[in-house]
Amino acid sequence: MQPVVETLSGLERRVDLSVSVADVEKEVQAQLKRVARTAKVPGFRPGKAPLSMLERSHGPGIRYDVINGQVGRAFEQAVDGAKLRVAGAPTLEPKTEGIADDTLAFTATFEVYPEVAVPDLSALAVTRYDTAVSDAEVQQTLDVLRKQRATYEAREGRAAADGDRVTLDFAGTIDGVPFEGGKAEDFPFVLGQGRMLPEFEAAAKGLKAGETKVFPLSFPEDYQGKEVAGKTAEFTITVKEVAEGVLPEVDGEFAKALGQAEGDVEKLKADIRTNIEREVKARSQGRTKASVMDALVEAGKFDVPKALVDSDVQSRVEAAREELKQRGIPNAESVPIPAEAFTTESERRVRLGLLVSELVKQAQLQAKPEQVRARIEEFAQNYEQPAQVISYYLTDRQRRAEIEAIVLEDNVVQHVLEKAKVTEEQVPFDQLMGMA
Repeated sequence: MQPVVETLSGLERRVDLSVSVADVEKEVQAQLKRVARTAKVPGFRPGKAPLSMLERSHGPGIRYDVINGQVGRAFEQAVDGAKLRVAGAPTLEPKTEGIADDTLAFTATFEVYPEVAVPDLSALAVTRYDTAVSDAEVQQTLDVLRKQRATYEAREGRAAADGDRVTLDFAGTIDGVPFEGGKAEDFPFVLGQGRMLPEFEAAAKGLKAGETKVFPLSFPEDYQGKEVAGKTAEFTITVKEVAEGVLPEVDGEFAKALGQAEGDVEKLKADIRTNIEREVKARSQGRTKASVMDALVEAGKFDVPKALVDSDVQSRVEAAREELKQRGIPNAESVPIPAEAFTTESERRVRLGLLVSELVKQAQLQAKPEQVRARIEEFAQNYEQPAQVISYYLTDRQRRAEIEAIVLEDNVVQHVLEKAKVTEEQVPFDQLMGMA
C-alpha cells in the first residue's frame, strides 16, 4: 500500500516508512557471504573465516547500510508516488510504538519545492543604466595613468599640497603615553590619495620642509588598530621634504610603457577608449541586471525551502572561513561566524534561483552555443592572447559552464527588459567607476 504523505505546514511534509526485518536480514546475510569469499581474518586462510565471526566484525556496519538503503528506496517510492520534488535531505526518526517485531518503521520529515509562479513581468518597474564615454573620459583615464607613473622632485620652500609627496617624522601619544605604531621616521606618503587619516593629511597640508606641527587626531571607532580605535591621540609631525609630482609627457615612450609596442599615442588613446567602453558596458549591464533581479525577487511571493536556505548559509560560512584563512587570520577554523548574518541574503538567493529557473523553463531562455562562444570571445579581449583564452574556455567543461550561467542570466535580463516598465538612467562616469 502506498504510504500517505502528510502536509505539516508550508512546504514541510511527513511520511511513515517501513521495511521488513526479514528482508533486511536476507540482504545482510547475502552481503556477509560475499565478504566471506575474500575476507582476511588472522588464523584463517582467505575466504575460510566462519560466518559467525564475520557477523561480529562486519555485521553491524553492513546492517546499518542495508537499512539505510531500503529506507531510502521506500522514501523515493513514496515521494515519486505522490509526485513530489524533495528539497534537501529528509530527517528520519525511528518508530517503535505499535510496531510489530518483524518490521522496522521510521517517520521521514522533509520539505518540497514550492510551486513557483512567475510574476506578471509587464507590471515590473526596472531601470536600464547607461554611461556615455567621450574624449573627456579618455583624457581623465589618461591622466590617472600619468599620475600612477609620476616621479617626484624635492622643492625648497614649497608648501605641501595635494599630489605632493611629503616625507616626515611623526610621533603620537595617548594621554601622554606613546603607543605601538604611533612613531616613524622619514615616512613618505602622497597627499590626496587617502592613505592617511583625513586629520593627519589636513595637518600636513601647507607645511614646508623643516616645519613642525602638533595636532589632535581622533581614531575612528572601527579603526583596524583595536588598541587605539575610538581614542584621541596627540601627534607631532616634522616635515623633512616636500616633493612635487612630475607627470610624464604623453609621447611615444609613455605609449610604449603602457604596452603600445609602436609608441603610437593615437593608437594608445584608441586602446584606452576601447577598454573604457568595455568596462563601462560591463558595469552598466551589472547595474541593470541588479535592478531586474531585485524586481523579480520583490514580486516573487512564495515560501522557500529552509533546507536550501540552510545549505546556502553553510556554503557562505565556509567561504567566509576560507577567506579568513587566506588572510592569515589565526584560528580561522574555529573563529565564530554567526550563520544568521547570512540568512537574509541566502533566502534571497534561493528565491531568485527558483524564480530564474522557472522563468528560463517557461520562456525557453537556455543559453545557446553561439551565445556562449560570443560571450567567451568578448571576455577574451581582456587578455593579451585572446585565442588561448577562447580555447581554454571552450575545452574546459567547468569554465564553459560558468559562461553558460552568465549568458542564461543575460537572457533572463533581456527577456524582462522587453516586457517590463523600463526607465532609462544615465550614470555619470565617475560614479559608475567609483571615482566620485
